[in-house]
Amino acid sequence: QVQLVESGGGLVQAGGSLRLSCAASGRTFSNYAMGWFRQAPGKEREFVAAISWGGGITDYADSVKGRFTISRDNAKNTVYLQMNSLKPEDTAVYYCAARTRTTVPVSRTGYDYWGQGTQVTVSA
Repeated sequence: QVQLVESGGGLVQAGGSLRLSCAASGRTFSNYAMGWFRQAPGKEREFVAAISWGGGITDYADSVKGRFTISRDNAKNTVYLQMNSLKPEDTAVYYCAARTRTTVPVSRTGYDYWGQGTQVTVSA
C-alpha cells in the first residue's frame, strides 16, 4: 500500500506559476512510476504528466508540454509538478498517482494508488 498526499495548490493569476508536491509513504518510492492527473468541474479526469521510477523518462499531455515539468526526489519520497505560464483552463483538482514498476517506464494508464487531490484555480 502506498499513501500519497498532494500539496501546493492554490489561487494564481493567469501567467503565474505554482509547484505541486506529492509526498509518498508506505512502500519503496523508487519502485513506482508516478503521474499527475487533473479533473476540471464537469469533465473527466485527464492525464497531465508522468515520470519513470528513476526520473530519467517523462511524458506530458500536449496541453501542458513546454509549460509544466514533472520531477521526483527519491531520497525525499516526493514527486513535483512545476507549472508555469498557467492558464484559466488549467483550473482543476490535481491528483498524483503511483504505478507499480513494470517493464513500461512511463504510462498514462494503469495507476494503482491515488492521492486526495489539491485544487488549482487560475484566474483570468
